[in-house]
Amino acid sequence: YTEQQAGFLAGYAAVKEGYTKLGFMGGMAVPAVVKFGYGFVQGAEYAAKEMGIASIDVKYNYTGDFKATPEVQSRAASWFESGTEIIFACGGAVGNSVMAAAEASGTGKVIGVDVDQSGESDTVITSSMKMLQKSVYDAIAAYYNDAFPGGQSVVLGAEVAGVGLPMETSKFNTFTQAEYDAIYQELADGKIELVGNVDKDNNEVAVMNLPVSIVKVEEIA
Repeated sequence: YTEQQAGFLAGYAAVKEGYTKLGFMGGMAVPAVVKFGYGFVQGAEYAAKEMGIASIDVKYNYTGDFKATPEVQSRAASWFESGTEIIFACGGAVGNSVMAAAEASGTGKVIGVDVDQSGESDTVITSSMKMLQKSVYDAIAAYYNDAFPGGQSVVLGAEVAGVGLPMETSKFNTFTQAEYDAIYQELADGKIELVGNVDKDNNEVAVMNLPVSIVKVEEIA
């Protein structure tokens, strides 16, 4: 999956919704999580430029695990207390700790990951999804139509509706379906080139070296 596209959509929607103080809390820095995070930062940048916003602040952290822990909840709580408005929780059960912190804050919001997590907490306004159900269906349909690409690695992105946001259950007040459809089509058409977890020369890319100027990323160890 092109997780960077899914993360991009989440970051774009968050800024379009009016948030300018964002957080990314990933689990372990494995390729999928890294790509979600890099896309999230680039999506925030893209929306900010469209809206003429001078600065977006992002706190960025990998927890080192995929567990719900008091330490993760405490860190998320401190972010909310210091002004972070919304956190993209990208690390399995890490999300449970972030949601708990958001609920306790009374104002904090959360972006879920992989699947639609809207039912897990009222604080979840949307989720950065891999369209797993559709992907499985399409693969089985291809098999029965004698068109299954066996032995091939298939990248699933926006061009085949492999990633996205669950707009039907998202709790947006200002970000519209029309805006979502428009930015999604740009991704599907290949008009937006994103940095994933490696650059064109297959060198690792540090978050601080992402091609962003409006977004100020604070990496937290």
